Amino acid sequence: MKFYDREEEMALLQDIESQSKSSATFTVLMGRRRVGKTSLIMRSLQGLDSAYLFVSKDSEAMLCSKFQEALEQQLNLRVYGTINRFRELFELIMRESVQRPFTIVLDEFQNLQKINPAIFSEMQDLWDRYHAQSHLNLIASGSITSLMKSIFEDDNQPLYGRPTHRFTLRPFTISVLKQILADHSPNYSSEDLLCLYMITGGVAKYVELLMDAGCYTKEKMLNYVCRLDSYFLTEGRDIINTEFGSDYNTYYSILQLIANGANRRGDIDGALHKDTGVYLSNLERNYGMISRIKPLLSTAHSKISSYEITDAFLRFWFRFICPYQSLIESGQLKLLRQNINSHYDQFSGKTLERYFQTQLMETGDYTQVGNWWDRKGENEIDILAINEFTREGIAVEVKRNEHKISLPVLAEKVSKLPQQQFGKYHLQLQGLSMNDM
Repeated sequence: MKFYDREEEMALLQDIESQSKSSATFTVLMGRRRVGKTSLIMRSLQGLDSAYLFVSKDSEAMLCSKFQEALEQQLNLRVYGTINRFRELFELIMRESVQRPFTIVLDEFQNLQKINPAIFSEMQDLWDRYHAQSHLNLIASGSITSLMKSIFEDDNQPLYGRPTHRFTLRPFTISVLKQILADHSPNYSSEDLLCLYMITGGVAKYVELLMDAGCYTKEKMLNYVCRLDSYFLTEGRDIINTEFGSDYNTYYSILQLIANGANRRGDIDGALHKDTGVYLSNLERNYGMISRIKPLLSTAHSKISSYEITDAFLRFWFRFICPYQSLIESGQLKLLRQNINSHYDQFSGKTLERYFQTQLMETGDYTQVGNWWDRKGENEIDILAINEFTREGIAVEVKRNEHKISLPVLAEKVSKLPQQQFGKYHLQLQGLSMNDM
């Protein structure tokens, strides 16, 4: 698959590289696994003096040996003797950057913490000593969000405040997904688009796998997921193990419960027979894997809330793949595929709501997009999108089948909205279905 999108991010990285020629820059680039960070960085550095250094989980001496070889090959930076400590290597880089500008990429930067936690203090010391005279463009890229945030956002950590730039690479937008699918299958259907969004959530690697395999239709995509050699069967577990390490049992259980509809704190506590408040907070704030959803414009003290898995692929994986590991181990993938078929309409219906919520936010016409439900759960509005400046908005009912949409029923639900919050907004009623994708 060819390289898509990322024009804004490319321009940003190129501007930073130009800036580094007059003063050193330190960029932190975060993003989930497989979202395309490395491809973006390497494309932005084509034709420029740079060295790509992948932080593998080796000993410090072994890592320095690999980096030493890479620096000599990619930057013609001669290193005499053998360097066994990262500090010595980084000081050599900083001193060389005083003489000439170049870029160093440290990919999977967070792995340095396991190799030697003292490395970050040593980097701080050397950065503070040399950066005023340096012309280094340093890029630290990482996919374990919790560790990267700890390293750079915790004011007790040595590298806090050192980066000059920081941003997160997001999955492809819906408009880009449409472009990709249209390039590969001009006559694609709404069902095909919804399935692509449901499985991949716009994550570049997942989209690439499906497109390169010629899986442009819903049936081919789902068949590919359930193949014996499918990358998707183990990807969810790999993500969880990478983020949580050995301390994953409770987190794993919570994510399974949320994926299967137990999305309120009381339900989760009851199912696990324990107080899960700390775990839920960590999943939301540190790991970014779940979101606490409240009715739109509800007060800060409102106790009405539910949780959802933020990542589209993980929602799909925990619903259809994770609970059925025995089928996968025994090779009964046909049954796995049949189970997805049995529950597809219901699951994809909720995905369709998220699709339209995302699409409405991407238009830039609304300042807030969400949904609303009352305390008793008797009135629920699939989508509310409002513009706080114009006082305009829309209330939307979403159905896979347009014939099941009832605007009179939606109007009745809108009449139940609390006037204190919504009285100042003029809401138009709208129905959205597969035909509107």
